[in-house]
Amino acid sequence: MRIDNAANIYPAALTKKYASLFRMSVTLAEPVDVSLLQEALETVSERIPTFRCRLQSGSFWWHLKRQKKAPQVRPLAPLNRPHFRDNGGFLYRVSPDGCRIVLDVFHALTDGTGAETFLLTLTGEYLRLRYGIDIVYGGKVLDPRDRPAADELGDAFKKVFSGRRGELEKSDDAYHIKGKKLPFAGLRDCCVTVSAGQVQRLCAMYGCTVTELVTAAMVCSLQDMHREDPDSARLSVLRVSVPVNLRPFYGSRTLRNFASYVNLGVDVKDGYLPFGELVHRIRVQKREMLRRENLEPKIAANVSLEENVAVRCIPLFIKKPVIDAVNRHHGDRYFSQTLSSLGRVELPESMRPYVVDFDFILGRQRNNAGATTCTSCGDRLHIHFSRSIADDRFERGVVALFHELGFRAEVVHGILA
Repeated sequence: MRIDNAANIYPAALTKKYASLFRMSVTLAEPVDVSLLQEALETVSERIPTFRCRLQSGSFWWHLKRQKKAPQVRPLAPLNRPHFRDNGGFLYRVSPDGCRIVLDVFHALTDGTGAETFLLTLTGEYLRLRYGIDIVYGGKVLDPRDRPAADELGDAFKKVFSGRRGELEKSDDAYHIKGKKLPFAGLRDCCVTVSAGQVQRLCAMYGCTVTELVTAAMVCSLQDMHREDPDSARLSVLRVSVPVNLRPFYGSRTLRNFASYVNLGVDVKDGYLPFGELVHRIRVQKREMLRRENLEPKIAANVSLEENVAVRCIPLFIKKPVIDAVNRHHGDRYFSQTLSSLGRVELPESMRPYVVDFDFILGRQRNNAGATTCTSCGDRLHIHFSRSIADDRFERGVVALFHELGFRAEVVHGILA
C-alpha cells in the first residue's frame, strides 16, 4: 500500500545517518522474558499488519510491502541512525532492556498514537502469556485475536481531505537555539519527572491543559535564551510546534499517521512576557487554531498537492530530492522547538499491577537543536528533552521555572543509546 500523506516527508529525508525516529517504552515489575516477548511480537504484528511491512520505492511514490518473515526481538540500538538493514527491513525495533519493553519507530510507519497502540497491545499479549491474566480489551489495547479492520489500515488523510481545496501555511521565521553540535552519536536526554496531580492542580488554577502549561514553560525558557543571545535581534518569534492527533476530530481509527500540528508562541519584539500571560496567550491560540476552519486548509493543501496529476507523474528519483529540499528550507524554520504530548496512558485494570511506567522520547532532529515530549502514567508526568547540542540551558530554564511554580522535579540526564 502507498504510505500515507504525512509519511512522504520521512523517506525523502532518510540518509545513512539520519531517520526520523522516536522511542516508546513500557517498564514492567519484573525482567522481560525474551522468548515470550518474541511470541507476543509475532502475534501482534499479524493483528496490526503494517508492522509486518518494509519500505519500498516505487516508480512514483513509496510503498509499504508485506514481508513473509516475522519480526524478531533485537538488542537495544542507538536512537540516532536508521537500523532497517540489520532489522530485516522492518521499520521498527522491539528490544528487551531489563524490565523494559522498548519500541523504536521510523515515523513513516506511524505516529505516536499508532505506536502507542502497538506497544500497549504487545504488552497486553506478553502479560497474558507470562501471567495467564485475562485482558479486558479496549482503547489502545487491541485484542490480538481480532481481524484487522479496514479503517485501521487506511490512509485517513485521503479519506477525509481528498478533493478539498486548501492553502499552505505561511509564517515568519522563528528564533532557533544555537550551540556546539555534539558528535552524531551524541544525542543527549534530560528527563524531568513531576507529580501529575500537582501539574493538574496548577492547570486548573490557570484554566489550561497540561500541554498548554508545558508549552508556556518552554516559551518562557526560550525568552531567557533569546534575551541573553547577542544575535537574537534578527528573529523575535518564539514558537513551539505541537503535533495534534486528528483521530478524535474525524472519528478515525487508523493506525498509520494521522496528525497535524499547531505552532504556538509569541513575538517578543515589543518585550518579554511573564509566565501567566504566556499561558493565557498559548491557551487562546491553541483553541483558535484547533477550530476546523483554521486546521483543515493546510492539511487539505498537502493532500491536494500529492493528488495533483503533474506531481503524481514526476518520477520518484526526482521527487525525493525536491521534497527533501523543501523540508530542509521550510520544515523547521517556522518553530523554535517541538513538543509532542501523548497525554495520559490508560491501561486496563488487569494490566496495572504489572506495569510500572511508560516513557516516550523523540530522536535527533534534523534542523533544530532539540525536541521535547510529555506523557504521564499513574502520578508520574515525564518530560523528555532530547538535544544534539552541548548547551543545556533550555531545559535548565524549564526546570528552574517548575521549581518556582512549586513542583518537586526529579531530573535525570543521559545519552540515548
